[in-house]
Amino acid sequence: MHKVILLIDFAEDYSKSLLKGITKYSREHGPWIFCRMPLFHRETQGIDGILDWARDWEADGIIGQLYNDGCAEKLVEAGIPVIAQDFKERFTEIPNITGAYRETGAMAADYFLKKGFRHFAFYGFKNIVWSRERAEGFEERVARAGHEVTYFEHNKVRSSELWYYKPSSLSEWLLSLPKPIALLACDDRLGQHITEACRHSGIRIPDEVAVLGVDNDETLCELSDPPLSSIALDAEKGGYDAARLLDRLIRKDIEQAYDIVVEPTQIITRQSTDIYATHDEYIALSLKYIHQNIDKNLQVDQVVKQVPLSRRSLEMRFQQVIGYPIYKYIQNLRIEKFSKKLLETDQAVFEIAMDLGLNDTKNIARQFKQIKGCTPLEYRHRYLAGK
Repeated sequence: MHKVILLIDFAEDYSKSLLKGITKYSREHGPWIFCRMPLFHRETQGIDGILDWARDWEADGIIGQLYNDGCAEKLVEAGIPVIAQDFKERFTEIPNITGAYRETGAMAADYFLKKGFRHFAFYGFKNIVWSRERAEGFEERVARAGHEVTYFEHNKVRSSELWYYKPSSLSEWLLSLPKPIALLACDDRLGQHITEACRHSGIRIPDEVAVLGVDNDETLCELSDPPLSSIALDAEKGGYDAARLLDRLIRKDIEQAYDIVVEPTQIITRQSTDIYATHDEYIALSLKYIHQNIDKNLQVDQVVKQVPLSRRSLEMRFQQVIGYPIYKYIQNLRIEKFSKKLLETDQAVFEIAMDLGLNDTKNIARQFKQIKGCTPLEYRHRYLAGK
């Protein structure tokens, strides 16, 4: 029976999801005993206080948020297995619970590019790894499409920067941006900063600024006005995998520790991004029709019938504005719908295909693997394992 200290901010949905995975593993392979050390104790007593507590309690391991202030060496010397949540930066001496941050940023860019945006912005922190790398992934994918990203980054919001009731440098920046613009916030908390600043500056969301957060913290997303779209992360599986790693470290049946990487799973669309950014009315009509009818066996000819253009003319304009042929856009959107159902339901692949108006399950499985790099069942197993 392992005794494990948890240094986790239980107010955050992300941390709560990690905790669900940790407790899931402990129920299956324990039971374990947990000690929730208050964060103020960590901050006031430092690493020496944590280690004193661990020795007095005879803890077998520690999981949680730690500052990169030289504490890793003391933890290694103490001989207590530790897995650090990369609170500020990744540790090199001990394993981390980290994230596929660049992939998350790239997912956001692809999402906005498919909606026809040509102006992009990022709001976050330069000095925190999960924000910085999300920005890098976002910018890399946007640059590949021939566009640029405008940044508003800071080290810390000063008390004078009250974005929610008076003009600030944030609101001035938002007013200065070209419109319409697609904005990625480094997390949902800063996403809500943006929706508040826009509301008090008279900037319309999503018409002028489409806002996307990260973490899918449902409380924050629904508190936002309008409700905030967000990228969901597989944090529960990350917690489960972290507990499994800690178990192996405690039992000394592993020679080399490794990082636990939390993957993004899907984008949950709410009102803050519910728009297609194009001034071409025929492309806007086509996009609207595609999204409203994607659960049918939609064909390009059906889309062409919605606008007074020849197929060739519409295809050329669609490619120029969206960056994809119509058939490819339909295919990508269908796979996104398909992957969402794989994670949100226990339906068989055949049943999901039927719900989307498709009879050829082999073809949809082939398309799925081309886009996602794995089969539908492998995708489901990858993101649901341990839950």
